Amino acid sequence: MDAGDPGPGALGRGGLEFLQHTAGSLLSSYGWYILLAAVAVYVLFQKLSQRLAARWSGRPGAADAAMEPDMVVRRQEALAAARLRMQEELNAQAERYKERQRQLEEEKRRQKIAMWESMQEGKSYKGNLKLNQQEVESGASTSSAVPRSKPTKRPLREGGYNPLSGEGGGTCSWRPGRRGPSAGG
Repeated sequence: MDAGDPGPGALGRGGLEFLQHTAGSLLSSYGWYILLAAVAVYVLFQKLSQRLAARWSGRPGAADAAMEPDMVVRRQEALAAARLRMQEELNAQAERYKERQRQLEEEKRRQKIAMWESMQEGKSYKGNLKLNQQEVESGASTSSAVPRSKPTKRPLREGGYNPLSGEGGGTCSWRPGRRGPSAGG
């Protein structure tokens, strides 16, 4: 070896110093980011290992495999029974709705017949129609014994100024003309 040629120990020492310098500058610049990334990787690893452990421990053994089909059959039977109950309830509601529609159609038909008869006699049918509707409402709603009164109509403004009617209000009726050039041209 030459005197000017450094030995393998000197090269190792220079490489070690370079590594320390590089690692030190990286840690001083990005130390917190590296620390947070390491903590996130650790937490992620722990969560995944817990899930894998739960998955492997949740697998049925030989005894559990025999019980599993029975439970599946019971769940399916319970689900089918619940669906059947809901379907029966839906059918009952549909029947009630159809019956109510039949009653309403029958009542409309009766009203039309009464209206036709009163028109044939030359009488006003609107009075008859109102009486028939009151009879139907009183027969249909026996639970509500108190009849509702009609709300009274009152004018929007009682007296005072109303710009749409042109009455009342101010004493001056003159308005200044438009400003600007005339429309001719």
